[in-house]
Amino acid sequence: MCRIFGHFAAEATPHELKTVAALQRHGGPDAQTRAEGAGWALGNNRLAIMDLDGGDQPYRLGDHIIAVFNGEIYNHAELRRKLTAKGHTFTDTCDGSIIPALYAEYGREFVEHLDGMYSIAVVDLRGEPTMLLVTDEAGMKPLYYHWDASARHLYFSSELPALLSFRNVPARPWEPGLDAYLATKTPFGEQTMFDGIGVLPPAAIASVTRSGGLRITRRPLRDAPFAHGDAAEAAGHVLASLREEVHRLTLADVPVSTITSGGLDSSLMTALAAGKVSDLHTFNIAYRGTWPSDERAFAREVAERYGTQYHQVEIDPASFPSLLPDVVWHLGQPNADPITLSTYALFAAVRDAGFKVAITGDAADELFGGYDRIKAAVNAPYGTDWVPDYVEALAAVPRSLRESLYSPDYRTFTDAHGSSSDAIAESLRASGTDTMTTLTEFEIGVRLPAYHLRRVDHLSMSASVEVRLPFCQPSVVRYARSLPAEFKISGAKGKKILYEAAAGLLPDSVLNRPKQPFTLPVTAMLRPGAPLMEFARDILAPETVRRRGQLDPHRIDALFRTQATAPNDPTAMAIWSLMVHELWLQQFCGPAARAAALPVESPR
Repeated sequence: MCRIFGHFAAEATPHELKTVAALQRHGGPDAQTRAEGAGWALGNNRLAIMDLDGGDQPYRLGDHIIAVFNGEIYNHAELRRKLTAKGHTFTDTCDGSIIPALYAEYGREFVEHLDGMYSIAVVDLRGEPTMLLVTDEAGMKPLYYHWDASARHLYFSSELPALLSFRNVPARPWEPGLDAYLATKTPFGEQTMFDGIGVLPPAAIASVTRSGGLRITRRPLRDAPFAHGDAAEAAGHVLASLREEVHRLTLADVPVSTITSGGLDSSLMTALAAGKVSDLHTFNIAYRGTWPSDERAFAREVAERYGTQYHQVEIDPASFPSLLPDVVWHLGQPNADPITLSTYALFAAVRDAGFKVAITGDAADELFGGYDRIKAAVNAPYGTDWVPDYVEALAAVPRSLRESLYSPDYRTFTDAHGSSSDAIAESLRASGTDTMTTLTEFEIGVRLPAYHLRRVDHLSMSASVEVRLPFCQPSVVRYARSLPAEFKISGAKGKKILYEAAAGLLPDSVLNRPKQPFTLPVTAMLRPGAPLMEFARDILAPETVRRRGQLDPHRIDALFRTQATAPNDPTAMAIWSLMVHELWLQQFCGPAARAAALPVESPR
């Protein structure tokens, strides 16, 4: 696991390259290396997980193929045997060292042979110099880029703060970003909150040459037909696939841990990992004091059942104002889910306990229909339009409330450029498939990489911890995508097959408890006199809001009055979301910055 960066058909001083590397060192503290040539550079920060004494990057094949790599390639031993039979030699057993030889044999099709989570950059100096950037099928390892079509230069990095250290990469807010962010909690798709900066989608191949410029394509998903039989047979298949993936993902040259929130998904991961890892350690996050939705009792029960070493991570809500700026900085763009703060503190504790790898249960809800919004859409009466309620459920702030918060100028701007909610609704209605298929493709292909996977990657790697995701492995994803709605949702209960798969493996208290989000109780914590409330008031001071120009300071003041006298979830989330957005602006754009009203353009 690493952090990577570089440029192509461009220039960067040694100081810039060192700065970019330094700003990503938390994600790769074990080695910092780079290679440079005429108009190109590749850099790497290494977090040593496999072959601790090998794995020197950039990887090379002669002087003509150079590569850097972030992630894990799980089938590297098999690929190394095949490449050795073709005459290639290797000096170590690190998973990424096979990349140059694999590329030499198969060209851009080399990625079709990889099984793992990855973002990879390859420079090919044979003939016309070419750079290739590729991402895995699920989007587990983000890669951000800036492409200047007029200057024809490309810069890329695993994290946004590092990318912005290149002097030719501007930190300009994307003007539609505020509305997009409040409509979906974080920007979806390839556009980031910075104008002119994109993020590669899952299964991407980006090719750059001086003559042809930048071309981004997506590899087709490799689906296969499945014979599902009845629900019991399908549940058995899911359990067998998950057990195989969890066991495979426990292989490392460093100790492996699990995250146990106390819910079905992470508890099942812990149960399966305990069957492979002796002396397994598992971690749970909670908050000092008494708060709604505390899950530590469930997590502890799972740990006791499987004899794991249980770590109770407890953080003080009084520390949140000091933690939040660091959380926002590591994410690089706002994410309105309060779980970000919990996640940041949790992985810091995992690191402090001496672990560099953690297995989590992320993505189960997207794959198996666990969210209330999915259940509501699937259960909507025949002939009714489920799309508006589903789109509204994605929002950090309900549409009517967020639009009432906009200044007249910004409301005019959003009216002219269109609402993000309307764009999502239009794409859902145009899918041409049944409701469950439409929702599954959107949840897995659009929301999951933007909302979950980037957050998990950035906040785990902020603590030098690699997260492994069994639910995101192709064998699990492809099977889940093929399942009919009745195998996922039964009345008001989601993840039907997953619950059946876990039956007998988890305590009844975990299997029978109501689903609740693993998040921060923001409404309870945003109360008069509480540290978080006072911090939010300072961040969203009327003069600050007025200077930005996108929000109405009187309406923001009304939010605080409502939360003080009649606290409720929509108001609390609005305050939280706007506070995170303002913190992001202050971190990257300065205290007086205001986005210029620019046409909506692709970062390409």
